Amino acid sequence: MSLPSPQRSALADQVISALRSAITSGEWPVGTRIPTEPELVEQLGVARNTVREAVRALAHNGLLDIRQGSGTYVVATSELAGVMHRRFADADPRHVAEMRAALETSAARLAALRRTEGDMTQIEALLERREAAWASGVVESFVEADASLHLGVVAASHNDVLTAVYSDLGEVMRDFLRFDVGGELRPENHMDHAGLVRAIQAGDAEAAEREAASHTQEWGCGVRKAKQGA
Repeated sequence: MSLPSPQRSALADQVISALRSAITSGEWPVGTRIPTEPELVEQLGVARNTVREAVRALAHNGLLDIRQGSGTYVVATSELAGVMHRRFADADPRHVAEMRAALETSAARLAALRRTEGDMTQIEALLERREAAWASGVVESFVEADASLHLGVVAASHNDVLTAVYSDLGEVMRDFLRFDVGGELRPENHMDHAGLVRAIQAGDAEAAEREAASHTQEWGCGVRKAKQGA
């Protein structure tokens, strides 16, 4: 005898949609602790069980991480990003560095050929944010700002597939950037990205590709040293 599949309530689906929207819109960025269960109950006007069901569903899909005693955190911006994060959590850091090099060098070349003035305004603002984050000395702020700049460059390629893949791999790359940077932002480890931005602005595809390649090679240095010392 076949058993009927349990059906999720329509109300729970609406709450899932609302929570997913807060994540995908950037209202709750990756790393953010979402409101507590009682706060969500009050904000959404639904029962506690409905909120719990929705949060568990998004945790199952990889968007949220429920940490006992700490809260629930955003760990990905889409279901695919969540899958990618889990799939490559234990990947060899060198392989992640090589993957990043392949994606970012191609994107930089395309960005130099296709960028619009609007793209450049965004990229220049993201570069300023990255430098300010470095100056702050706060590692997590820098990781987020650096990731945002690189995503801005990839988006300027105007290749929707490349941008989607890079975005879905974003948290994987952030994890390994955190590992490479370590617990402290050291002056000798700073990488100037102004040359990359200038090359894209000038429409120089070869120079943009070279700049991106040099950044990804340097990004892997800490990983290689850590592997060699292990």
